[in-house]
Amino acid sequence: MTKRKLKKKHHKSKTHKSKNKNFKLLNSLLVIIVALILVIAYILYTYDTQEFNKAKTTTKNIQKTIEKKIIEVEKESEEQLNKYVDDIEIKKDKFEEYTKDLYEEYIDKDIIDTTKKEIEKIKEEKQEDKKEQIEEKIVIKKIIEHKTLETQTNKPKLAIVIDDVTTQYQINQINSIGYKTSISLMPPTPNHKNSAKIALNLPFHMIHFPLEATTFRGEEKDTLHIKDSYEKIEKRVEKIREWYPKAKYTNNHTGSRFTEDEMAMDKLFRALKKHDFIFMDSRTTSKTVGKEMAKKYNMPYIVRNVFLDNELNFVYIQNQLKKAIKIAKKNGHAIAICHPHSITIKVLKQSKHLLKDLELIYVNQLPFLNK
Repeated sequence: MTKRKLKKKHHKSKTHKSKNKNFKLLNSLLVIIVALILVIAYILYTYDTQEFNKAKTTTKNIQKTIEKKIIEVEKESEEQLNKYVDDIEIKKDKFEEYTKDLYEEYIDKDIIDTTKKEIEKIKEEKQEDKKEQIEEKIVIKKIIEHKTLETQTNKPKLAIVIDDVTTQYQINQINSIGYKTSISLMPPTPNHKNSAKIALNLPFHMIHFPLEATTFRGEEKDTLHIKDSYEKIEKRVEKIREWYPKAKYTNNHTGSRFTEDEMAMDKLFRALKKHDFIFMDSRTTSKTVGKEMAKKYNMPYIVRNVFLDNELNFVYIQNQLKKAIKIAKKNGHAIAICHPHSITIKVLKQSKHLLKDLELIYVNQLPFLNK
């Protein structure tokens, strides 16, 4: 073998070794790269998992905090709803007389002792003289009476009376409540001259009769006072009959002084009887003689049980409504009085779920009036 051939063979061997070395190096690099990729992937996966678990834990903690807060709020709300108001500052405004008696619920099992026969005696009672009896018969013939509607179920009855109504806007708001309420209209004055006209298309309405209060500055025009003569009182009642030919029921606006005065109430009941009205006692004073007068004149005694909106606060008003519901379930019926305040309308709208076990009625649908 020549020297040139040996040199050539040696060169080939060296090249082959170099190629093998490069191939191994490349494989090593690829292994390293793959390993790095796997490590990075593992790190990213681990990091994402940790972040996910961390986020999941944070979400759970937030959810627990929210749930805890909801429970706290519900508990606080429940405590507020179940709280009875004892020491309340008595509010006074231009619409109503706020007395301490309005904060008292009225429950009397013997309140309803009037039968159908006793109600019918109203038209048969002897008058003081023959002339008055003849006049009464003439007036009664002219009256278009609102017929008593029959109730639909055997559920406890609740009559919600909304006082101080004077405008069509208020009536529209009341109609939006979605169930029966008894509207009690203020008699016309220069400040609300249309309060008789807006009654024409109502299925049922009452008259909110302004009577003298013990301490009240925002007195309505033509409010009756304890020193008024029978003639003045009778003339006022006659005018109201003229304005509201379909009305049968009236309740007092203010009147804490008037309704506890026996002589004044006697004159009023005598005039109401003559013009075929029935009195509902708003009971602005615990000393009212309304029950005695109703018995004397053979009228059914109708009296409110709960005042809903002494305080213009959602929780308070709803709590008062719950009182009325409780009384209705206990006695078979109840009467609640309120006003067309926006907050009151809101409460009544949003409290339908509380009324599911009751039948909402007009005042003339009270069970004892239909026996």
